[in-house]
Amino acid sequence: MSGFSLKYNPALDGLRAVAIILVFMSHVHAPMFDGAFLGVDLFFVLSGFLITSLLLKEHQQSGRLDYWRFYKRRFLRLAPALLVFLAAYWLLAPLVWPELDDINQDVVVSALYLADYGIAFFDSPDTLLHMWSLSVEEHFYLVWPPLLVLLLAYTARKQLWRPVLLLVALMFVWRVYWLHTQGQQFYEVFFRFDTRATGMLLGCALAAIAVHRPEWMEALHARQKYLLWTLPILPFAIIGYEWGDAGALLWGITLAELAAVAIIVAVIKQTGLLFEMLSLPALVWLGKMSYGIYLWHYPIVRYLRANLEWPWVVAIGLPLSALLAMLSFYTIERWALGLRDKGESHAKPAHATAPAKYTAA
Repeated sequence: MSGFSLKYNPALDGLRAVAIILVFMSHVHAPMFDGAFLGVDLFFVLSGFLITSLLLKEHQQSGRLDYWRFYKRRFLRLAPALLVFLAAYWLLAPLVWPELDDINQDVVVSALYLADYGIAFFDSPDTLLHMWSLSVEEHFYLVWPPLLVLLLAYTARKQLWRPVLLLVALMFVWRVYWLHTQGQQFYEVFFRFDTRATGMLLGCALAAIAVHRPEWMEALHARQKYLLWTLPILPFAIIGYEWGDAGALLWGITLAELAAVAIIVAVIKQTGLLFEMLSLPALVWLGKMSYGIYLWHYPIVRYLRANLEWPWVVAIGLPLSALLAMLSFYTIERWALGLRDKGESHAKPAHATAPAKYTAA
């Protein structure tokens, strides 16, 4: 952590690749990947870490946060590709699934980023079930910047990690409360922003430590080798939990989040074996395409797995999803990113020090 900077780190794209592979294999229903749905928690921790790092650096250099700039950049990074995907789904779904009668509703709910609560309480959207995680992250983007400013106003910089970790603990207790006291069904807790905020907040706490560098951080860095022992937890979490298992909501999510923290800490200096492994060109490329793959893969997988065995679903579905993601990345996403950065390339604010590719997807 002592070597932290906002320079581009290819290993973090490699981490995105690991996460999208896990999620893909979970949706394929591949054997031994029953708990791979926990891969989405790697995305959540990484998003919280990167977004908060950018916000804290901006606040350090300018003394404020430009909300309009933040939300505009988030919108142009995420919304154009999503809207193109939803338009394609709206046109093609009636041909692929003529029995569906809720296509319009699913598209509207997804476009408005309401899929997390829509799925939890109203079973909508269905064929676009994967939209829930995008809704969770969008709610995080809406709530976190003003909350961060409030925390910064009343907390010493080097102590910011404390209230953020307290929020992590409170959100974990909140999830346990809804799971046990309220007797909620698994999916009613799994999909909601308010019960899944722990990963993003944990990433936020890690960013506060990395940027503000409290005095004890060097001592923690010296003991990094012990923290890295949490990495083997992830495979056990994946193998040990199944969809619908309450233990996945209690401890599986937490173990996956801690593994994500350990990975980020291990690669932050851009040295070491894990950094080299996650920086393999194929993984880095897959990580860059991960947002598009996530958008396109679920309807493809859902159609294929109804007719084919899982190895064929992987062999056909992953390349097809990657191809569509690549088309999206080099067309609509490139155009939107260019539009996003157009004004900043001529009059770049003093606080805009991070490369555009480092924003979390």
